[in-house]
Amino acid sequence: MAPHVLPRRSRRTGRRLRAVPAGMAAGLLVTGLVAVPAHGAAGGLAGGAPTGTAARAAGDARYTPGPCPKTPEPIAALKGARCGTLTVPEKRGTPGGRMISLGVAVVPAASGRAKPDPVVWFAGGPGDDAVGEAQMAIDGGLNRDRDVIFMSQRGTYSADPVLTCPVVDAFNARAVGLVYDAPSTGRLHVDATRTCRDQLAADGADLAAYDSTESAADYADLRLALGLKQWNVFGISYGTDLALIYLRDHPEGIRSVGLDGVLPPSTAGTALTWSSAREGFDGLFRACAEQPACARRYPNLSATFDRLVRQLEARPVTTTVKVPGHAAPVKVVLDGGTLVNWLTSATHLAAGVPRSLDELAHGRPQRIAEQWAGGKVSPQAVGRIAHGLAYGVFCREWVPFESPDDAVRAGREAFPTFPRSVLEQPPQLTFLTADCAAWRVPPAPRSVRDVTRSDVPTLVMSAGFDAQTGARNGPYVARTLSRATVVTIPYVAHVAFAASPCAQEITRSFLDAPTAPRTGCVGGLRPPEFDTGPAT
Repeated sequence: MAPHVLPRRSRRTGRRLRAVPAGMAAGLLVTGLVAVPAHGAAGGLAGGAPTGTAARAAGDARYTPGPCPKTPEPIAALKGARCGTLTVPEKRGTPGGRMISLGVAVVPAASGRAKPDPVVWFAGGPGDDAVGEAQMAIDGGLNRDRDVIFMSQRGTYSADPVLTCPVVDAFNARAVGLVYDAPSTGRLHVDATRTCRDQLAADGADLAAYDSTESAADYADLRLALGLKQWNVFGISYGTDLALIYLRDHPEGIRSVGLDGVLPPSTAGTALTWSSAREGFDGLFRACAEQPACARRYPNLSATFDRLVRQLEARPVTTTVKVPGHAAPVKVVLDGGTLVNWLTSATHLAAGVPRSLDELAHGRPQRIAEQWAGGKVSPQAVGRIAHGLAYGVFCREWVPFESPDDAVRAGREAFPTFPRSVLEQPPQLTFLTADCAAWRVPPAPRSVRDVTRSDVPTLVMSAGFDAQTGARNGPYVARTLSRATVVTIPYVAHVAFAASPCAQEITRSFLDAPTAPRTGCVGGLRPPEFDTGPAT
């Protein structure tokens, strides 16, 4: 769900996600990588051609082999990939309408003898590019004995057109020096959103065509255009929302579905962010309380956090910090909303959270301020996220089906002591209702919120420290998935696959046996050793 919380995925829940959490560190932004397609051993297709090497049409869609998609930095996992583009209608059902192209990369199985049912990766965001997440997937061994397919969702970094908006990224960098939830900040925020919208519309984009329904149809076309009888789907963060819609609308040819960091289409939106934040925060605070050294050094950590939110909202703290890659000192304002959003992302660095909060409580805000500003003010944070796709999802599928009061009520239930000014701006989705008024796209049909009912084997995986898509979302979606395996990986944050060898092991075993994955490694997991600071 991307958004303000994560500098590299500003304004989305899910938005993860690379192995290093956005907001804590930034990657290197360079010119795109172009690789020469390789034609080594691969999964067998009709006629024996390796996946991704043959041109093929499927209805109005067409796959054409070619150079690998551009990425912000070189990705080693794409060396030897077989690549091309999928061309699809921008808006299906519009005869003679504009066609758009989506970058495709097929990473061969490491074994050299791929099984016939590859894995297709659904990226997070909304607005992240799947091709840019290839290293995460391959580092986790997803291509052990299957090819893994990455396709840029429409509007993302390696698609054409690309619906990134540097004006929004630039505002996010500026906003670290503003009161997070002030009305004046909101007006500037919406101004940036409106400018983004006007620029993309002037370039000819039909902004109502950038949503999950069209993206799901793109993947249905991709399977057919690659000549695949069957494949396995693996989605992370917002990609789980898309995967559930895809499973519901296009169930043909799906052998199994893996979901990591679950975002249910039927409940996605601003209200859900509050319960997820509460669940992730409590998981971290509880782990500290159960570790004797942490409990002694930082007693009542949850109460300390709640008190700091109230104090900062009443009296924001302003400081300056040095940020790598940024020559001048950076002004940072910390108020209650900032602290909530910082922690939503900082659960990825759980071991340091208690010390950071303790330092803030004792008048030393620099550690949190440096982390908050980190990726947002870096040039590498500009131009990666497809805000055009993100707002299409938010404004067509989420906002029309809830009200601002729903979010406030959910926030009050989760955090009863928080000031109303904090509760009015949900984590990761600040000023979203006003943004959508400026975005001006029609709502999707209400059916976009329907639950997915399926007997396709599904792995429903959550993380104990996930403050973006809470672990309770897993059992919720599994209620209507008759062959689901539900597992929570403790002591890790959003997108367990990115950081947990146990989660990776479970995922690989699920692909081997979708109705009987091996989950025993969960029992041996232990919490991180929390940083208690220098000895006194």
